[in-house]
Amino acid sequence: MTVRSLPRSFWMRIPLLVHARELLRYRNLIVNLVLRDLKVRYKNSIFGFLWSLLNPLGMMLVFTIVFTVLLPSQVERYPIFLLCGLLPWNFFSSGVMVGINSITGNANLVKKVYFPREVLTISSVLANLVNFLLGLVVLFGVLLVSRAVFSPWLWLLPLIILIQTCFVLGVALVLSTLNVFYRDTIMIMDVVMLAWFFLTPVVYPVASLPTNYQLWGMTIDVHRWMYILNPMASLIAAYRDLLYWGYRTDLDFLTRTAVTAVAVLAFGYWFFVRFRDRFGERV
Repeated sequence: MTVRSLPRSFWMRIPLLVHARELLRYRNLIVNLVLRDLKVRYKNSIFGFLWSLLNPLGMMLVFTIVFTVLLPSQVERYPIFLLCGLLPWNFFSSGVMVGINSITGNANLVKKVYFPREVLTISSVLANLVNFLLGLVVLFGVLLVSRAVFSPWLWLLPLIILIQTCFVLGVALVLSTLNVFYRDTIMIMDVVMLAWFFLTPVVYPVASLPTNYQLWGMTIDVHRWMYILNPMASLIAAYRDLLYWGYRTDLDFLTRTAVTAVAVLAFGYWFFVRFRDRFGERV
C-alpha cells in the first residue's frame, strides 16, 4: 500500500494532523491577534509603525560606529553586512522572547475562552515576522542606494524567511510551554540569547574565526561546525549570500537547516499540544 492509497480517515486519526486541522479553523483569530499585537506595540508612540524602519537604522548606526571607528573592521560596506545579519537575528530574538510569554501573558484568555492555545504563540511570532519584513524594506532601500549587485538567486529569499519562521516558531512553542510550568525560563533565556548572539556571526564575519581548533587531540573545523550546530549562523549566511555577496547560497547547508527547522517545529508543536490542556490550571 502506497502513501497515496491510504484513506483520508487514516490521516485524520493522526493527533498532530487533527490539531493542525483545528488550528486552520482559527486562522481569522490568528490574524486578529497579530493586528492586536502590532497595535499594542506602537500604541501612543509618535512614529508608530515607522519604528520598524527606524529601529534597524539606529542599531546599524550604533554598531557601525563601534566596528568602524572604535574597533575597525576589515569588512567592506559594513553597514549592509551588518543589516543582513542584524535583521534576521532581531526577528529570531524578539520572536522567541515575546513567544515565551505568549501564554502566561494572556492568562485571562486561557482561563475563560476555549481556542487552540498555540494560536497565542503563533500570533506573537507572526507579529514579529511583520516587523522583520518591514525592516527588509529598509535593507532593500540601502541596497538600492548603494547600487548593490543582486543575486540571480534572490527568489530563494522567501524560502529562507519561511525556514527561519518555522525555526523561530518551533523554539517559541517549546519555551512558551516550559514558561507556564517554570517561570524562570524567560530569565534564563535572557542570558542564553545574549550568549547565542555573540556565538553567531551577526556583527563579525565567520572568516574572522579560526579555521581549525584543537580539542583533546582532535582537529575541529570551526566554520563547518558553526553552521551545523547553530541554525541561525546558517540562516544569516544564506541572507548574506543573496543580499550582501550577491551569489547563490550554499544549498547543502540551506537544505540541512530547512530539515532542522521543520524538525524543531514538529517537536515544538507536539510538545506544546501534549501539555496545553494543563495551561488553564497553571497560568
